[in-house]
Amino acid sequence: MMTVENLGMTFNAGTSDENRALDGVNLTVTNGEFVTVIGSNGAGKTTLYNAIAGTYIPTEGRIVIRGIDVTRSPEYKRARYIGRIFQNPLIGTAGKMSLEDNMVLCHRKGYKSLKISLNNSLRNYFRERLSELDMGLEHRLSDNVELFSGGQRQALTLLMAVLSEPDILLLDEHTAALDPRNAEIVMNLTQKFAERYKLTVMMITHNMQHALQYGTRLLMMDSGNMVMDVSGNEKSQLTIDAVVQRFRDIKKRELANDQLLLNTGPL
Repeated sequence: MMTVENLGMTFNAGTSDENRALDGVNLTVTNGEFVTVIGSNGAGKTTLYNAIAGTYIPTEGRIVIRGIDVTRSPEYKRARYIGRIFQNPLIGTAGKMSLEDNMVLCHRKGYKSLKISLNNSLRNYFRERLSELDMGLEHRLSDNVELFSGGQRQALTLLMAVLSEPDILLLDEHTAALDPRNAEIVMNLTQKFAERYKLTVMMITHNMQHALQYGTRLLMMDSGNMVMDVSGNEKSQLTIDAVVQRFRDIKKRELANDQLLLNTGPL
């Protein structure tokens, strides 16, 4: 599905502010994997996502998705391959537009021109898909999305991303800004959609419990490198203490006492 080869990203090269954000990252993600990504603040997680999505062009290495080298493709062209959901639940939807118009945008898939006519058949399709959220949104097609709660908007963003049929879905702390109840709802929907639609998912999280509970594979980043890669039965048996100890064994130092360790309960 996706291969990242010797990926490097240096900001402000040759200056006193030089920052080596990614340092020779290698990663292969196979079709249908659900990968959780953890690491202390500044480990390089979001920079990696920005490089994959095309927000940043890496200074070294390459990114291949479905056999196509997209390393230097602009962000809008990668929209045909990549769906991305951010921490802010307001980013993924157009608040001043109606729910059905937002659904039309995802229905066109990727960056293709908008040539879709709303009709009863399409509205019924939207209602059917929205009913999967179990939030009553299927009865609110004409309402502007700005009227919805943050949890409703993030659940809608997730559904829209799924329906756009991305080759890979990047989740960037997509429940971090939600209250515990809505965070649980969105995480359950994430798991359900990943299984139902056989999605390939990468999910950054600062919630260690989520990192261990969800997904088929766990990655840890530190100082721009991948320092841990665990999958299958080995991942299912991991505990928070075991993750911290592995980090100590690999890096010969303590894991920073930041959000990664503080967020250990249901967020």
